[in-house]
Amino acid sequence: MNRIFAFDEPPALPDDALLQRYRDEGAYTDCFALDVPGQVGHAAYVEAFYTTAVFKLERLLLAWLAGCPSRDAEACELATGRRAQFAAWAVEARAPGQLLMCDLSGSTRSWLMVAAAPHGTRLYFGSAVVRSRQGGAFRALLGFHKLYSRVLLRAAAARLRRSAPNKG
Repeated sequence: MNRIFAFDEPPALPDDALLQRYRDEGAYTDCFALDVPGQVGHAAYVEAFYTTAVFKLERLLLAWLAGCPSRDAEACELATGRRAQFAAWAVEARAPGQLLMCDLSGSTRSWLMVAAAPHGTRLYFGSAVVRSRQGGAFRALLGFHKLYSRVLLRAAAARLRRSAPNKG
């Protein structure tokens, strides 16, 4: 069974999470997780996340509005460590099983992580918004952001399920 968990309290963010530094600095952070059956590698998760139909819509908007086009092949290169920039983000840090991206304006971070779970793999997705960007517009869009984060995570899990080799 796939179950999504929203973690908004500080203890829920793993201690070794690359996003932890922003929480410690007082930035807004969130963390969402979804357990999936089987073992999922980090590169497979990153590629699946950035190539879902949902995220492709965001990529289309970024290409049109911000002049930051991207392709699925570039998502694969990002996932395997051969690319340091993707669409409107640049790699800020990598660690085993983790990727931290910074948007080109420096105001937000996106974080992806995989970890072993009791019956498979836990997929993590989180964000940070630096304190200077937490104005009225941020508060107005926070509910949408949390919903969209859950949708993105579920879409990535579904894409991973579809691409998993058939067992049988």
